[in-house]
Amino acid sequence: MSKGLPKRSENYSEWYNELVKRADLAENSAVRGCMVIKPYGYSIWEKMQRALDDMFKETGHTNAYFPLFVPKSLFEAEEKNAEGFAKECAVVTHYRLKNDPENKGKLIVDPNARLEEELVVRPTSEAIIWSTYKNWIQSYRDLPLLINQWANVVRWEMRTRLFLRTAEFLWQEGHTAHATKEEAIAETEQMLDVYATFAEEFMAVPVIRGKKTANERFAGADDTYCIEAMMQDGKALQAGTSHFLGQNFAKAFDVKFSNKENQQAYVWGTSWGVSTRLMGALIMAHSDDEGLVLPPKLAPIQVVIVPIFKGAEQLEAISEKVLPIVKALKKLGISVKFDNSDKQSPGFKFAEYELKGVPVRLAIGARDLANGTVEIARRDTKEKKTYEIEGVVEVIQNLLEEIQENIYNRALSFRTENTLEVDSWDEFVKTLDEKPGFISAHWDGTPETEEKIKELTKATIRCIPLDAKEEEGKCIYTGNPSSRRVIFARAY
Repeated sequence: MSKGLPKRSENYSEWYNELVKRADLAENSAVRGCMVIKPYGYSIWEKMQRALDDMFKETGHTNAYFPLFVPKSLFEAEEKNAEGFAKECAVVTHYRLKNDPENKGKLIVDPNARLEEELVVRPTSEAIIWSTYKNWIQSYRDLPLLINQWANVVRWEMRTRLFLRTAEFLWQEGHTAHATKEEAIAETEQMLDVYATFAEEFMAVPVIRGKKTANERFAGADDTYCIEAMMQDGKALQAGTSHFLGQNFAKAFDVKFSNKENQQAYVWGTSWGVSTRLMGALIMAHSDDEGLVLPPKLAPIQVVIVPIFKGAEQLEAISEKVLPIVKALKKLGISVKFDNSDKQSPGFKFAEYELKGVPVRLAIGARDLANGTVEIARRDTKEKKTYEIEGVVEVIQNLLEEIQENIYNRALSFRTENTLEVDSWDEFVKTLDEKPGFISAHWDGTPETEEKIKELTKATIRCIPLDAKEEEGKCIYTGNPSSRRVIFARAY
């Protein structure tokens, strides 16, 4: 085995990068700023996809697919959106290569193959989708239009980190059109709830539901709702966003419909999305110095069984006891691996499955067989116990539920302990440096103050919590009146 992971307490960033690579989740690719998601990492993403896709379909949405390329004229149509993403755009200008006459075996861009109109590689799909919706929507009978797509997008990032920030990443983006403002706002809020439910019930990550400030709002939206999660280093990570677009894109692309009074009106829009950034959140919210800690609902392997044997005869005897357990677990929908290979020692396997975050590990040897017992280790607490083989399936089933709940409660306790109310500027600065986490503080509501605080401390307003109570106070920076607290933090 290679030496252990870096310690979180010593170098959190290095710990994260090493864990992503050693747990076989992803690696850097030959394309600068892009990543290869490896099979084990992609298995987790697939489980996320499956759960979210079911939730989208339960709320009436259907999947479609739109082009990767957006004509520049369409991209420019909604000015705020175009301006907001302009610096991150990759642009296709030519469509052909040719042999370089001066350098045999090399290719150059054919100057005669310039596109009539440049194509933007989608950083987000509002432009191409709303230009399509213009043809799909004529009457109130065509509404609401509830579409989602699973896709890749490109945002040309200069500083990248696996899963958290890459030039290309995978995501889903929902784009809906509605007859009324109220219906569109209800959709925006509903999808935020879907994301929050997924984060808490599947990822075991507690989140704060809130609204972004005008400074942090999605370009082209009237309102951006978000879920914010706390990582183990106290930094915030935006785990999902849902945008109320008003009529901005409908007006930019002239998407009108005949209402019930037979009058022409612009539709109301929303968009919402989560990405492979959720993988980063999953890793950083729960994992430890020995490796991944995965919530059972998203673990590719929920249970691993490691036989401890000498020779084929012992393995055969152990297998006879183990295979019915494997069959019974699979029947319950529990993913299980019986690792009976003789290529590595049991100790090597234990360390490997610990690194990969497998929630439950069973070990069974000749002595266990004689005693009719099995040793069960749980990844979240590292606790080991001996159980009777009879009834072990029910034990595992209950244990998986218990682990899922425990991982969530542990993360929630951590967030509670690291969320502080602060009422003065000195205390704010001191808390940020000495006890990283969420700071609940008053802000005077102005973009200028928000920018100044960010400039001085690198802390941003993560959200205005939806459940923030009315409370008279004074802005921590200006001393001006404030009616509610907001959440500040340094963030990924």
